Amino acid sequence: MASQIRLPQIRKDVITGRWVIFSPARAKRPSDFKSKAPATASDPAYDHRRQCPFCSGNEHMCAPQIFRVPPDPGSDWKIRVIENLYPALDRNLKDADFGGGADVDVLRGFGFHDVVIETPDHSVHLSDLPPREVGDVILAYKKRIQQLLTFDSIKYVQVFKNHGASAGASLSHSHSQIIALPIVPSNVSARVKCLREHFSQTGKCCLCEVPLNELLIDESAHFVSFVPFAASSPFEIWIVPRDHSPHFHELDDDKAADLGGLLKLMLRKISVQLNDPPFNFMIQTSPVHTSGSELGSTHWYLQIVPLLTIAAGFEAATGCHINPVFPEEAAKVLREVHVQM
Repeated sequence: MASQIRLPQIRKDVITGRWVIFSPARAKRPSDFKSKAPATASDPAYDHRRQCPFCSGNEHMCAPQIFRVPPDPGSDWKIRVIENLYPALDRNLKDADFGGGADVDVLRGFGFHDVVIETPDHSVHLSDLPPREVGDVILAYKKRIQQLLTFDSIKYVQVFKNHGASAGASLSHSHSQIIALPIVPSNVSARVKCLREHFSQTGKCCLCEVPLNELLIDESAHFVSFVPFAASSPFEIWIVPRDHSPHFHELDDDKAADLGGLLKLMLRKISVQLNDPPFNFMIQTSPVHTSGSELGSTHWYLQIVPLLTIAAGFEAATGCHINPVFPEEAAKVLREVHVQM
């Protein structure tokens, strides 16, 4: 059914508990959605060889390195994990000084804020890397999370990538970030609660049994990619492990390589179809200290959100987003995009 004759709908996201309004009358045809300005438009006045701290040869401009891939300092690096030069939290506060309790509403700003430089080449983006090297970036996330879990007060670790200035990227050199928190954020708590309630009612993990049908985009040996039933943004994509898995950091090397291929494919599809839009991607995993009773209900996934609309006053006031593209139509468009890998 063409979007211009579909009636508005209000759908509930059973994963987050949020409602989303689908209003196709506000949109052009789904296939006509394009970013107005490519996220990677270059600035001719910017000399990245001298000015970009993430480029090979400019390592002295960065905050301290945590580790690199490969680890041999005598070889050229492919990935660097470094401290953020302008961190949101202070890693130098003693972990023992954290002192937070369940009823405390002001805490010391202890935590970690790191940067994952995905490539030494300024002109190469994550979607340009071979699938295996995208998998290596994913394994760098895993390694850093495992290091952060040695701190007892860390309760949640968020991996995210901002692509394009309007998506929050202060530097155009391809990178992602990791923030480790001494709290479980409210959005995460709400997601865990919704998943737990679904499990208590059905005895099943919501994401293990998600009905794909018209929402499926593509799949690999270990993962499926689809547009969620109540997508909050046009062309939003989730990549979900086929097997039940509460924690992202538990994936093995083979699954990381497999995820790297599917993630690259999804990023290439949105780049080609949507004119290289700014986007955020987030790894939505479980809190560190997820109890045994919740392990059966929580399931991690990778969420990609192209920024094609503007969240305004209504969204800020209600938490209810307006999406002008039905998920089934967005999935159909993305399925039909053919890209070179």
